[in-house]
Amino acid sequence: MQNLCSLHGWKTREFPRRVFDAVLFSNEVDLLKIRWHELYPYVTEFILLESNSTFTGVPKPLVFSGHRDEFKFVDSRLTYGVIPGRFKKGENPFVEEAYQRLALDYLIRKAGIEDDDLLIMSDVDEIPSRHTINLLRWCDDIPEVLHLRLKNYLYSFEFLLDNHSWRASVHRYRSGTTTYAHFRQSDVILADAGWHCSFCFRRINDFIFKMKAYSHSDRVRFKKFLKPERVQKVICKGSDLFDMIPEEYTFKEIIGKMGPIPHSYSAVHLPGYLLENANDYRYLLPGNCIRESG
Repeated sequence: MQNLCSLHGWKTREFPRRVFDAVLFSNEVDLLKIRWHELYPYVTEFILLESNSTFTGVPKPLVFSGHRDEFKFVDSRLTYGVIPGRFKKGENPFVEEAYQRLALDYLIRKAGIEDDDLLIMSDVDEIPSRHTINLLRWCDDIPEVLHLRLKNYLYSFEFLLDNHSWRASVHRYRSGTTTYAHFRQSDVILADAGWHCSFCFRRINDFIFKMKAYSHSDRVRFKKFLKPERVQKVICKGSDLFDMIPEEYTFKEIIGKMGPIPHSYSAVHLPGYLLENANDYRYLLPGNCIRESG
């Protein structure tokens, strides 16, 4: 570890920092399991907040609570909280999202975090690699806020969109200063730090639920977008569920990303738990685009 820290220009600590992993949870059971198994060796406390409301005010069941038995392996290190939705009709979804992230701040403090502990801020589907977290907990003088550049996948690990997912971050916690957020907070980015698998669901109904429930639900411009047969076709083709132009900043980047995403048939350097349990998570691996209908 001393050599790895020095290669990044950092010193090595005498003992590793504690690590806290905090997420807002909706319905991504499989990805949460893959995430927590990936991070398990190095995380001191897992923190999960769940609401009975989506960001758009749609009622939802407490999914994690219903699958709690599947996560017994983290019970001794889990701080779990539930927050009731406000169900404000017509409100900007980002207001509800901010409300839930504020509640997560409280839960993080309740979990016992202290100054200079590491706090991972990322969505469930933004999975830091274990070697990244082990590096950061052992190295001294790392930045106060460090964004993680993740490989950006869509629908499964068959469709590599790009290598530019950057919203995930790791913070050296500071009482009264550090707040949970999901936007750019630093210009320092650590490359090759993990995986972002967006809309990576087992069932067609989960795709439809998220399309209606997440903060950008205004992209569902036509009811036909939600038809199961269309969703399945889009997944296998690697096209955009919302039939929109890619969100990029230059004409060159837009042209480069128009049309279906090229297929990737490599399963090298993916989360270990996924590869060890490939039969259970075959839908996330190349060549298995057909989803369950329920």
